[in-house]
Amino acid sequence: MARPRTFDEEQALEAAMRTFWRKGYEATSTEDLCAATGLGRSSIYNTFKSKHALFQRVLHRYTTTMNARQMAVLEDPARSGADRIRALFAMVLDGDARDRPTGRSLGCLGVNTTIELAGRDAMAAGILERDTAHRLDALRAVVEVGRRDGSITSSRDAGDLARFLNATIAGLRVSAQGGADRAALDAIVAIALDALTA
Repeated sequence: MARPRTFDEEQALEAAMRTFWRKGYEATSTEDLCAATGLGRSSIYNTFKSKHALFQRVLHRYTTTMNARQMAVLEDPARSGADRIRALFAMVLDGDARDRPTGRSLGCLGVNTTIELAGRDAMAAGILERDTAHRLDALRAVVEVGRRDGSITSSRDAGDLARFLNATIAGLRVSAQGGADRAALDAIVAIALDALTA
């Protein structure tokens, strides 16, 4: 008879997520995961089956959590379309700033994984493709809201603007991870917001 689990699986996933986020998939060892979660190697493998399967759970958890936070801002009916996008940029920059006490911004686990794995890991690529499609749909919808309320006047295609905004967010995260200061990041945001009315 198997022994019942004596640990909080959600806490273990959170600890594993922070470790993968900080170190990357390849550089994270089983020993790193044991140290972060407080679990033994057998508990990790009995629960999550493999490092790759654990990472799959972590990446899914991350994208789901981040999307829920971002959708709350992007679907806020009290804000204009442009103000929703401005608030999203602020959320991204404030989140990166909170990571700075660790010595550097952690960036975005999704962006980091795209760079590290998406071209050679079908599982990661699939999660990231679904995540990107969901985010692009939401950004496109916000652009259309902004057109209706007059806060976004660009004549560019809504889908193209959504891709531009998504790429800007990814670029902000990479720039923050590379050490860009808040003033430089705020300037990028200002230019992106200007593009919505150009």
